[in-house]
Amino acid sequence: MHQPPTTFLVNGPRARELRKNAGVELADMARSALISRRYLSHIENGTRKRMRPAPYQRLRKALGANETELLLAPPETTPPEEIPRAE
Repeated sequence: MHQPPTTFLVNGPRARELRKNAGVELADMARSALISRRYLSHIENGTRKRMRPAPYQRLRKALGANETELLLAPPETTPPEEIPRAE
């Protein structure tokens, strides 16, 4: 069974660029995406880079972005395993 990714690595500056190009204020975009203004601010300024699938999809839809336009990297499906170092 396919499980959705646990988090998406988001390109915050691109989200800010799309929002500003649309002429939408931060609070209005956050309200449209059903996330807090503070959370969106943290995403845009890079303080926070990861989003769970549901908020990511809502933000992407509110910004009118395509499925991968806001991603910095492919979504993570499992946490990376610890790689032993050669000694």
